Amino acid sequence: MKSKVLVGLSGGVDSCAAALILQEQGFEVIGAHLVLTPPEGENTGARDAARVAEALGIELRVIDLRDIFENTVIHYFTEEYLNGYTPNPCIICNREIKFGALLDIAKHSGIDYIATGHYAGIEKNENRWLLKKSAGEKDQSYFLYMLSQDQLSHALFPVNGMDKGSVRELALRHKMPVACKPDSQEICFIPGDDYAGFIRRKCQNLPPAGNFVDASGKVLGRHDGIINYTIGQRKGLGAFGAPVYVTNINPDNNSVTLGVEGAQYSPTLTAEKMNWIAVESINKEIRASVKIRFRAKPAPAAVIPDRDKVRIVFDKPQRAVTPGQSAVLYDGDIVLGGGRIMRQAGQNH
Repeated sequence: MKSKVLVGLSGGVDSCAAALILQEQGFEVIGAHLVLTPPEGENTGARDAARVAEALGIELRVIDLRDIFENTVIHYFTEEYLNGYTPNPCIICNREIKFGALLDIAKHSGIDYIATGHYAGIEKNENRWLLKKSAGEKDQSYFLYMLSQDQLSHALFPVNGMDKGSVRELALRHKMPVACKPDSQEICFIPGDDYAGFIRRKCQNLPPAGNFVDASGKVLGRHDGIINYTIGQRKGLGAFGAPVYVTNINPDNNSVTLGVEGAQYSPTLTAEKMNWIAVESINKEIRASVKIRFRAKPAPAAVIPDRDKVRIVFDKPQRAVTPGQSAVLYDGDIVLGGGRIMRQAGQNH
């Protein structure tokens, strides 16, 4: 009897290729297109997912998860910005929606696995499921570090090890209707990548304009509200006689701290809400390579446990360590775990 797999079909080429590969491997493939936000014009993702399902000859289930998406991902996103943090909603969506709510639906339907078009690997060792970097050039393991052991045990990533060109070639070879569809570079629920505009539309009682200050607290000028800024930002700050960068956002006194070149580098960080994958936890200092954002290169560091947190000391200071983003720890190609970067003691006035 074939194993059943529910494939998240976004309407893009990666998820299309994932479904195609699984079908060729002999799985009974069922497509799932998630409705996560209220409609704004034509839902091209749903249309393209339906075209893919038709081309593959598989069932497509359109699943409305707008309420849970609003109450988890969007609530988290807006609250983090309002409190001076820079969130990463894709990480929360993977844990709560794609491998949370959707996995629950699959289990209740007697479906064995959830598959997506993520570029990452999963491997079982003696007693744990491991999350690994993709064997190919593209890697998205950073976005998956919050998955639990149970979630990983039901997850499949069929495009692991492939590059984007190979994925498109596969889709073209099978005459898939989305083979040449361009990738989306935006967060799915933020039209035009306008984060601040989205928050203004969603929230009342927005943080007002406040002061730009230097590290000593001296007022340098006025800012437009903390939701408009993120750590390391240089553009859109105004003229201060020399290039300056955002080095801290303090919601307590509604200030944005600016520093000159060099001030945006940090030798350490503390991460909380740790999710360990390769190990149950750590009780002594270890070495790891640490990514402080998706596009950052892994940086060698010492990782020191502190109850439910870790303190990370980098071999070389890192640019724009940003509270709210995730620090993900790697041992070679294995994801050890990760956590949310906290606001540092020195970042509060």
